[in-house]
Amino acid sequence: MKHLFVIASFLQLLPSLLFSQVLTLPHALDISLKNYQLIKAKKNYADAASAAVTTAKRDGLPDITLAGQQEYGSLDGMNGLSSGLQGITTITNGPALPEQSWNSAFGSLYVSNISWNIFSFGLQRAHVAAAKGIYEQEEAAYEQEKFLLQIKVIAGYLDLLGAQRLRLSMEANLARATDLAMTIHARTDNGLNPGVDSSIADAEVSRARLSLTDAINYEQTKTSQLATVMGTTSQDILLDTSYVNRLPEGMLQELNTRHPVLFYLSRRIEASDLQTSYLKKTGLPRFSLFSVLQGRGSGFGDSYGPANLKDYTTNYYDGIRPTRANYLVGIGFTWNIMDYSRSASKVKSQQYLSAALNSEYRQQQNDLTNQSTLADRQIGNALSRYRETPVQLKAANDAYIQKMELYNNGLANISDVAQALYTLSRAQTDKDIAYNAVWQAVLFKAASTGDLSGFISQL
Repeated sequence: MKHLFVIASFLQLLPSLLFSQVLTLPHALDISLKNYQLIKAKKNYADAASAAVTTAKRDGLPDITLAGQQEYGSLDGMNGLSSGLQGITTITNGPALPEQSWNSAFGSLYVSNISWNIFSFGLQRAHVAAAKGIYEQEEAAYEQEKFLLQIKVIAGYLDLLGAQRLRLSMEANLARATDLAMTIHARTDNGLNPGVDSSIADAEVSRARLSLTDAINYEQTKTSQLATVMGTTSQDILLDTSYVNRLPEGMLQELNTRHPVLFYLSRRIEASDLQTSYLKKTGLPRFSLFSVLQGRGSGFGDSYGPANLKDYTTNYYDGIRPTRANYLVGIGFTWNIMDYSRSASKVKSQQYLSAALNSEYRQQQNDLTNQSTLADRQIGNALSRYRETPVQLKAANDAYIQKMELYNNGLANISDVAQALYTLSRAQTDKDIAYNAVWQAVLFKAASTGDLSGFISQL
């Protein structure tokens, strides 16, 4: 008997050893986190928000502008009005001559300019804080998406495991129905049972085949769903069946305030509040420190004019070499008074958004609390069902054996046997999914409390 048990165990493992590798649940979780595109998108959003924080910090640095130009042209000027239309620049800045002169020379202009907002009533700090708030919001969104994906993968894995067990039950049911039909055909051929029994037995075989087809279709659907959340293509997946024969150890704690969904909503509220603070400061005045250093060169001399039109040179180096310099340092004050009115309306809008997010948070918190309570009850119900299934299976198996003995002795009809066969198949199916139902209930509890660590540690 011991040798037969070893051989049977080897035959059960042989398909997995020959054709595919068992996909464990932790491995499925790793694959999904690496392949699922929405996870990658959330990570990129968080990285973009992180770069925006750096940008916000650098917005507080002074503006430093360097400019230089070298030109060649004439210098005729005239007395009169100048135009200030957009896109039109006048270059007549020389002396007014009695007649047109095309004397030309080289010239240059070199400028450095520094402008720095030294005080803006905390505008820069609020800008950086708002950017950090958005970054933390995107990070929380990334963690939330990972949490939700893990739940989807675990649920999909357990669903597929249940579907595969259902398919195996239907295969066993078809084998029993086929064996029963062969026995009945033999008895009817020998005149021991009426011929109609063969037709009924064939109908049971047909029904078993249809049930198996439905089970295969359901398994294929669950396989596709699991492959989708794992970010892979649909294929035949061999699962770890140890969850069918054991139960999770212990239950999970109560609702976690760091629940990924609640934490994400809290970060959205915080980011909205920080944005409100930033908008309040956009309408306030700003004090700036500025300085300018300028150098200029010209091929025209300081005595060039109507009386001396020859005081210029066409030498390139003499024209671009700066011969004059000026500097300027100052403090400026700017306040667009209308910005205060504009920022007030933006602040009001942002405050409404914060209020809406707070309402979402409280609603989600209430929903999760109710789900946690329901999960506790479902765990109790699943355990009760798990304890009853062995009793149901034994009774159904005994009833089937009894009905077959009675049928073989002419004391029961084919309908009694068919009903016993159906009851046995249903009891076997209930037993197969009883373990799965407990795991599903514990997963529901983990999802509602926001802590998957206790669940994953048992995988």
